[in-house]
Amino acid sequence: MAGTDDTVAEDDALFVLTAVLLTPAQFPSVLGDDYVAACGALGLEPYAEGYGLVLGQDSGGARWTVVVDDVSMVAVAIASWDCGMEYDLSPDDRSVVCALPGWPLALAVAAPGVPAPHDPLPDPEVEGEPLTPLAPPDTEVWGPAQRRLGADEIALQWAAWREQIDDETAFGASAADGRGEAAPDGSRTGRKSPAREAGTGDEPAGEDAAGGKTAEDGPAGNSLSETGEASGQHPGVRRALEAARAYVTSPPPPGRIRSAFAPGGARTLRVDGPGWSLVARTDDIAFVLLDDEPGEIMTVGRGPELPGLLKSLDELAVRPS
Repeated sequence: MAGTDDTVAEDDALFVLTAVLLTPAQFPSVLGDDYVAACGALGLEPYAEGYGLVLGQDSGGARWTVVVDDVSMVAVAIASWDCGMEYDLSPDDRSVVCALPGWPLALAVAAPGVPAPHDPLPDPEVEGEPLTPLAPPDTEVWGPAQRRLGADEIALQWAAWREQIDDETAFGASAADGRGEAAPDGSRTGRKSPAREAGTGDEPAGEDAAGGKTAEDGPAGNSLSETGEASGQHPGVRRALEAARAYVTSPPPPGRIRSAFAPGGARTLRVDGPGWSLVARTDDIAFVLLDDEPGEIMTVGRGPELPGLLKSLDELAVRPS
């Protein structure tokens, strides 16, 4: 995919609505499991310095994502907005890499005084196939993008999700000896992944009202065993933990392991791989989401092996500067 060289259209202003970073340490996970994949989804070279993505509308209301190489400017704008301060983010032509139709993220805001947000029409003067407008993932289906979005939300709202797990599940006998014994609720949080919260409500039979599997559905991933074959451990969770352990000896592409600040000197880890996402606190437990288990959140208890794995992953992780 290659964008137009013009910001939006000649002599047309971009009404900026928001911006996000696209760097090895921070990028919209809807775009891919790692930084290289995220850049590839936008047709960009995965330069180490990264990019800024500026989302806005033109004077006709069309959605545009403008890619800029002035990462510092975009980072300052985001930090200012997060603090409730005004910041006029106006990329100049020299910093613009390309402009892509559409938005990769769902926005609940729109520019005042222009038509409602819509995808731009193809430019008849541009040769070749028109670019397919970027669009956020459909929250009513489950797939890699929704799995990563769910993991991101758990990382952001860690305390709310963590309080649903009792100490027996997190630190009890099954977590300590690696037996992988199922907790009373099946070692699941009893809730849908955050990426499924906006679902239709037509949940399949066998799920509780909140969307989580009931205890009768059987055990889920609980703790990390030395052999990875703990009795009752969900096979998808076991595969995810084995893949995460393999990262320690064979580092994955940049951005597949990310580390962010957490209270008490801990770090919040986000780790992704084909078909799975892991969220963890280095001083606590982990959650795993799988492509093969739509909307489900699996708990991995602390146990004797998990702390060492998380420490090793954190040492490999890309951190925001």
